[in-house]
Amino acid sequence: MTSPQDLLAFWETTGSAKTFTHPLDTELLDGYLPRTARVLDYGCGYGRLTAELAGLGYRSLLGVDVSAALIERGRREHPGLDLMRWVDFPLPFDDAEFDAALLFAVLTCVPQDAAQSAIVAELGRLVRPGGVLYLSDVPLQYDAYHKERYGRWREECGIYGVFTTPDGGVFRHHAPERLRGLVREAGFSVLRERVGSVATLNGHTAKRLQIIARREGRPGPGAAPA
Repeated sequence: MTSPQDLLAFWETTGSAKTFTHPLDTELLDGYLPRTARVLDYGCGYGRLTAELAGLGYRSLLGVDVSAALIERGRREHPGLDLMRWVDFPLPFDDAEFDAALLFAVLTCVPQDAAQSAIVAELGRLVRPGGVLYLSDVPLQYDAYHKERYGRWREECGIYGVFTTPDGGVFRHHAPERLRGLVREAGFSVLRERVGSVATLNGHTAKRLQIIARREGRPGPGAAPA
């Protein structure tokens, strides 16, 4: 399978110019994320959703991404946002420092099992007990086109759902139970799910799965209500 360095190289070059299309579901968001929440947008890219949250009235926001090119783009396009690049774990924050985290179309860009688990586990460390994780990603698609390319790439990398795009990107679609399992393993309980359709980076349409999950444990004093 492609190395982590090769994966990052895509997002420092071709991927950094793409227009991201995975939308917030504001109706779902409003039910679980108060405007007072301190929110971490992990895998924020160029800050598209961070900026949308700011426009909705959220004022305590931080976007983090591994790509220097995407963060530089975000600072140009959204100069008022707090965006930072950080590649390794742990992130430079205290345990339970955030009321909520967003993980939008991030796991689809991370094909390796261990790397996916590390991301969600780190969010489990950073979101306070009683806080929420809002995950949105792409599950397995069941049309003939996707099934053929999943099967082709499984022979090479050993994971069903991984594929490449003509411009050099490596992506992964997931069985819904895997996404739920990653969330549970990181200490979250799934509260609600919603399915729908989204545009992809390359102009196609795919099904998506949204998960709202609550961090288990008791909230500390002074925490924003979830």
